[in-house]
Amino acid sequence: MTYVLSASKLQTYYRCPLSYYFRYERKLPGAAFYSSAALGTSLHQTLAKVYDDWHYQDPIPRYEWVEYCWAQYTGGLTASQINDGRKILRRYYDTFIASESAIRRPLAVEGRIQGTLRVQDLEFTLSGRYDRLDYLDDGLELIDYKSSKESESLINDEELDLQIGLYYLALEQRYQRHLKRLSLVYLRSGDKLSFDVTPSHRNRVEQVIGELALQLRYDRNWTPFPGEQCDRCAYSRFCPAVRAEPDPLPEEAKPEPGLQLVLSLT
Repeated sequence: MTYVLSASKLQTYYRCPLSYYFRYERKLPGAAFYSSAALGTSLHQTLAKVYDDWHYQDPIPRYEWVEYCWAQYTGGLTASQINDGRKILRRYYDTFIASESAIRRPLAVEGRIQGTLRVQDLEFTLSGRYDRLDYLDDGLELIDYKSSKESESLINDEELDLQIGLYYLALEQRYQRHLKRLSLVYLRSGDKLSFDVTPSHRNRVEQVIGELALQLRYDRNWTPFPGEQCDRCAYSRFCPAVRAEPDPLPEEAKPEPGLQLVLSLT
């Protein structure tokens, strides 16, 4: 049996094993979010086309090339969203394209990575997605576009380290090159945050995956980690760390999983 876990799943486990158990082992639905992601999707698709379809015979594309790519993905957007997207892309062009002497062809855009790791006789498949992957002189840079209005101050350094470590392992196996930098590009502000990547990120993610493997293989205690996150946890009413008498799990909860010998992390 294959067990699927993404970078976000690994971060959930690190944040609170019991929350992970409720969401992924017992399949309890979390809070629903209905905010539209249409503009963000169109921006991501446009930037993928800008880099992937450019002929690279000229060092820098004209802005009209960005406008042409944007026009391919505006169907279904409102007039306000189209206007906002055009402003965002103009800022991106001025900041990250026109300011360069030449743009380099990326290794890949909107790609998927996958690797494997064996811990406690359990085989994990590590996978994730990225917006752009660039060559560096000594390795690779993974670039993630952020179209939301959330502040970079909301980044949890330790959880980001887990994401970096997972990508480090998977990219090393896929391309035989080390991930050297993870960059977050905030499209609405034009800011770029970059993080140096070292083998310590790989070591950290291997440690946390090992702890998860022990839970799945032997312990199955799923100890809660109470903290500020409890206020916005969708499963707090079931949690003994939050309520002296927690609610019983609903009937639609998936039955307690049995021992699993083959696992997969996405």
